[in-house]
Formats: sequence, structure tokens, C-alpha cells
Amino acid sequence: MPPILYTEQSSKCPIAKLKPVSVTPVPTVPTVPTLKWFALSLCLVLTACNNQTSTQKTTDQLDELPSSITSAAENSHSDRMNIVSPDWGNAATLTAMGHAPIATGDIRVWDRWVRSPKLPSSTVDLGIRYQPNAELIAQLPVDMVIDNYFYEHARNLYGDVPAESVMFAAKGETATWADYTEPTRELGVLIDNPKMAEDYIVQSQKDIQLASQQLQQRYPRVKKFAVVQFADANNMRMYVANSLFQPALEQMGRELVVLGKGNNWGFVPIRMGDLAQLDDETCLLIIDPLSPITRAEIDDSLIWQRLGYGNTRCVGELPPVWIYGGMSSLVSLANKLSEVSLKGGDVL
Repeated sequence: MPPILYTEQSSKCPIAKLKPVSVTPVPTVPTVPTLKWFALSLCLVLTACNNQTSTQKTTDQLDELPSSITSAAENSHSDRMNIVSPDWGNAATLTAMGHAPIATGDIRVWDRWVRSPKLPSSTVDLGIRYQPNAELIAQLPVDMVIDNYFYEHARNLYGDVPAESVMFAAKGETATWADYTEPTRELGVLIDNPKMAEDYIVQSQKDIQLASQQLQQRYPRVKKFAVVQFADANNMRMYVANSLFQPALEQMGRELVVLGKGNNWGFVPIRMGDLAQLDDETCLLIIDPLSPITRAEIDDSLIWQRLGYGNTRCVGELPPVWIYGGMSSLVSLANKLSEVSLKGGDVL
């Protein structure tokens, strides 16, 4: 938080309005008692001025607090539990449920990596998610911190505020629907509103089914997808069975095609040439963000041109989906897949 600078106010002290005291011209040198009374009066006036200036500075400081922090403080007077979560998966799912956290981290790039759901304008940016701003945290009326093991090192910054870990991830080699519904229910218990979580799960399943129907109407012959995200023009991550793409596509009646067993983060690193192993019926999904430079290098790649994506093979590009997110990421993925523009291949 930037330092708060103060500008000295013009003096409002009444000393300038003191009426001159009538003094007998003789003797010309003031007597000792007169000097004592004058010094005492001056001290009293200056003390009053100092108190007034201090009060003004305190008022100015409160006025200069960020409006988002002020809003968070106002919310603390309600029955609503004030949650802080540095983890985007929890923050996004809580927001989608209708109980947005009062603060999370890296909001400046939220739209680049998460995008949906939109955070309320009052949400405070804690700075870097892995290293939250301790000064900001100290000003927030936090009731509970919800994180996961990746952020537990920062718990000492929250003082005596209780912290709970909720993790959206596959418990085995293949991610299941339960791996995302159970943590959502945990969030409902933590915010003391299990019904909100249960209603959200039911609505999420309906939203995914609707998205599945829309995809079926648009591309009835596309049944299999492979999902990648480019690191550069030749290296990428392929998301596999223990990623959120497995339960999302399964709920939509589609198959996730993979080239290997994933790591703990749900992906396997591959090179562009490895895509040749995919059959012609598999449509390749590229997850944004994709920088303009990388995009241009891919288009110029002879390997990419030989693969034929966009011509003889099916390909589509999806807007950002937070790949390490929770239930909200499943819904976001399904909605974006229902609207994707696919091109190339005989399956279209």
C-alpha cells in the first residue's frame, strides 16, 4: 500500500483573532507575572491547535483508504461471513455460488486466466497470490481464510484468523464429478450455508447439460477432444485424465483423448510433433491465453502445417479457463465449449 502523504492545513487557530491586551505604557519592561500569564495563554492556544490538526489528519487518513477496503469493513457488520482466499479455484467457486470473498490475489490478471465468473468491484486485491500483502490483510475484517496446501506458508500473515484448506483436484488417476462436488459442499459448510452450495451443484449440472445439448446441435459428429495449452510454439501441456477436463467432458457425453499419464497438476508435457499420434476423429482444443508472437510462430511452423489442423483436422480455440479451479471452472469450460468455433476435418 502506498504511503499516505499529508498536506499541512492552513492554521485554523484563533491566535490571530486575539485582541490586543491593554498594557500600561509604564513601566516599559513587562513584569514577571505578566510574562507568566502570557506564556500560559499561549500554551493553551497552541495545545488546542495541535489537537485540531491531529484530528484533521486522522480524518484525512480514513478518507484515503481504498474504497474496496471500506466496503469490506461495511460488510463486516452484517451476518455474512467475510472470507479471504488467495486461491483462485476457491475464490471463483465462492463467487459463482453467491458468496464472493472480500479479497483474493492477482486480480489484475484475473480476466486473462480465469475470466468467469466476474469478481465484484469491491473485491480487494491482495497482491501476489503466493505472497499476499500483509499490510492490506491487517486492514480487512476477515472472519476466515480458505486456501489449500499451496498457500499454507502464508497463514502467519492472517494472525489469529482461522484458516481452512479446500482443494479441488483428482483423488486418483482419473478425476471424477465427486472430486468437485465434495469440495463445493465443504465450502458451503465453512460459510455456514450448505444449502447455497447444494443449490449451486444442482444448477451447475443443469448448466453443463444445457451446454452439452447446444454442442450436440452444433457439432453432432464431434465426440472426442484433446486439450492443450501452448508454452511456446513447439512445447505444450496436454491435459489428461486427472484434470478437470475429464469430468467436464464426461458430463457432456464426450471423450477426453490423452497421450500419457499426467503429473500432479493434471497434464503431460508434449512437443508439437506428438500431436501426429492423435487420430483424425479427435478435435484439438487450444486453451488461451496465447500470445500474438507464439500464435505467429505456430502458423509459420512447418510441423503445424503438416499436421493440417484447421484443414484436414479439427481444431478450436477456447477463451481462458482456470484449469486448477473448482466447480465454476467445470461450468465455465462447458459454456465455452458450447460456443466454440471448430474448423477443419471430416467430423464437422
